[in-house]
Amino acid sequence: MRIGVPKEIKVHEYRVGLTPGSVRELLAHGHSVIVETGLGDGIGCDDASYRCAGALVVDTAEEAWTRADLVVKVKEPQPAEIRWLREGQVVFAYLHLAPDPIQCRLLMESGAAALAYETVTDAHGGLPLLAPMSEVAGRMALQAGAHCLEKTYGGLGMLPGGVPGVPPAKVTILGAGTVGANAVRVAVGMGAQVAVLDRDIHRLRALDAEYGGRVTTVFSTRDTIERHVLNADLVIGAVLVPGAQAPKLVGRELVARMRPGAVLVDVAIDQGGCFETSHPTTHAEPTFVHDGVIHYCVANMPGAVPRTSALALNNATLPYLLALADRGWVRALGNDPGLLNGLNVLRGRVTHRAVAEALGHDYHPAGDLLAL
Repeated sequence: MRIGVPKEIKVHEYRVGLTPGSVRELLAHGHSVIVETGLGDGIGCDDASYRCAGALVVDTAEEAWTRADLVVKVKEPQPAEIRWLREGQVVFAYLHLAPDPIQCRLLMESGAAALAYETVTDAHGGLPLLAPMSEVAGRMALQAGAHCLEKTYGGLGMLPGGVPGVPPAKVTILGAGTVGANAVRVAVGMGAQVAVLDRDIHRLRALDAEYGGRVTTVFSTRDTIERHVLNADLVIGAVLVPGAQAPKLVGRELVARMRPGAVLVDVAIDQGGCFETSHPTTHAEPTFVHDGVIHYCVANMPGAVPRTSALALNNATLPYLLALADRGWVRALGNDPGLLNGLNVLRGRVTHRAVAEALGHDYHPAGDLLAL
């Protein structure tokens, strides 16, 4: 199979769909890889390293797209890129279609098969291709929040861990999944006063067992969310419904009642955000202020640490890429229900129920379309 890897074109996005090590593995299985020149510059891998791994380095993104049977990316294809997709071609990337009707429509019109990293599942119902970036984003959320708390960034002028004689910042984390658990880890390490809210008692019990009295675990209700958000100096939004829009847990009225200079970090912004006042921002302009509250809503947080992120992502995606290439994508999807869950669009139809419900499209079971 011919696999194409174009450079990412979102602002300050330096992650790569394939590292030179992944290229070498694919070539060992008899496949060919076409990469756009400069692909790995942001992670310290030049064109020579890709050539050494066996890739064909081409001059333009168009070549990487049009000469490939399978296009591997990190972030969702932009409208200027989708025009190069064709019927029968496959694109594999983070798509986050639920809050993005334009991308969904363009992918449907292309006739291509669109596989989303974030909806692939494993044998236990987990999200193996979302997990590594959730780990990165969860840990970065505290770094970003700590910077925003500094007075020069408009924050309260607080050190998360305080110092002897001065109390630490109060950090509230909404969600105890992969993002939330990693945010807890860093917040505790910083010495902050941490509360984590979730409706999964098993997750709360696991965090309580790990951290004991250093973390307050709270069952999430409207009442507990309101009390802990209003009491917080920093709130991390870390909720996820696979494939669907994130629930709006914090409304505008609640944000307006928070103390001026408090910080919201919306890690769920890729799926629409869990704060009603959120809108996507970029690494170039990461924050905005609403009702005196600083919002950090960067839609590709792990892109700020592309070397760590790209290596972690490739570790997770490579087995799936080898399955798609070795068996052919139709057979690979048919043999693996978890990989089939990653199929969001096929032959102009939406094949993921949560995406269809979010955007008002008819839902077509992926297995039915594969059999056609």
